Amino acid sequence: MGDSIAGAEGPALGAALKAAGVGFKDASSAGGGTVVAGGEEITRTIAADTWKQLARSIQSFRPTVVAYQVTTYDWGTPDQQRAAYEKLVRTAKAAGAGTVFVPAPPIRIDEFYKKYASQMRTAPEAAGEVARNSGGVAVFLDASRLWGTDASAKKAQRASDGIHNCQQGAAAFAAWFTRELGEKEGFTPAAVDAWAKGSWTGDDRYAKLKCDS
Repeated sequence: MGDSIAGAEGPALGAALKAAGVGFKDASSAGGGTVVAGGEEITRTIAADTWKQLARSIQSFRPTVVAYQVTTYDWGTPDQQRAAYEKLVRTAKAAGAGTVFVPAPPIRIDEFYKKYASQMRTAPEAAGEVARNSGGVAVFLDASRLWGTDASAKKAQRASDGIHNCQQGAAAFAAWFTRELGEKEGFTPAAVDAWAKGSWTGDDRYAKLKCDS
């Protein structure tokens, strides 16, 4: 689950998990994906759609893990963020699934995001707190070890828009995440060479981001 950033990571993650024999459903949403209703009308609308989609995904896919990448739309107070993340953990648990929180990568804060920058900073902190207090049914995987915290740094592997990633960044995330998740869930990640140059690299998302093919 997540916004369009998670969506750009999805093709590589799906390929990596499939190669490891693990089922995967991309439940990201372009321009949305948040579970935090917050105080803005747009986030209330997006969150309502996200919760409906989650219910459908649980019913059809029967996940054992619900992975949520904190979105760039998780606007709200820390209390609102915590309440939404706690609801996500409860919802997943009721379906027999654990929850994995992952922070969004560092992004370029443009005029659209500037107003919400402080709220975007508290969201991963709230998610981490919820995971720590979950009694082991949720975990927080700190992706800053992969991306760093500077969107302009080479390590962050942002596309030219400073927000999303191209194929190389998606592959780096997929390799890191499947290693972390495999350790938690008891499966062996596939070798990167087994999936990194697959057909997923030609996904339309990367063309729209003007990534090299």
